[in-house]
Amino acid sequence: MKKKPLIQRGFTLIELLIVIAIIGTLAAIAYPSYKDSVMKGRRAEGRTALLELMQQQERYMTQRGTYLVFSNTNGVTVPADAVTTFKTTSGDNSTAPLYRLSADTCPTPTGSTERDCIRVNATPVMSDPAVNVLSVTSTGIKSCSGSATNKKLCWP
Repeated sequence: MKKKPLIQRGFTLIELLIVIAIIGTLAAIAYPSYKDSVMKGRRAEGRTALLELMQQQERYMTQRGTYLVFSNTNGVTVPADAVTTFKTTSGDNSTAPLYRLSADTCPTPTGSTERDCIRVNATPVMSDPAVNVLSVTSTGIKSCSGSATNKKLCWP
C-alpha cells in the first residue's frame, strides 16, 4: 500500500523575504516622490496666500494712501493699524496653518517707507529648507530665502 504524499500549504521563508524586499524597494522609490508632491502643494498654498495678501494690501493702499506693516510671530499678529484685519495665515484653518503671513517695508539701499513699497512674506510652520520664506513686493519682485539653487521651486 502506497502512502499519499503530504501536501504542504503556505509560503516558504525565502518567498516571504523576496516579497518583503520587493515591497521595500517600491516604498523606497515612492515615498520621496510622495513627499516632494506634498511639498509642492504646500508651497502652492503659500504662494496663493501671499498673492491674496498682496491684493488686500493694494486695496488698503488705494483707500488710505499707504500700505499696512504687520508681523506674525507664532500666530500672534501685531498690525500697525488695529482696525484693519488682514489674513495672517495660509489656508482655511487658522489654528493649524502651513504658513504665517507678515508684511514689512521693502529692503532698499536708501530705505523705503510703507507709502513707497511693501513686501509680504510667508514663513513656513513646517521645515522647508529648500525654499523657506516666500516673499513678494508691491513692485512685483518675487523671492525666497531657502537654499534652493533652482529658484523655480520658489516661484514656478
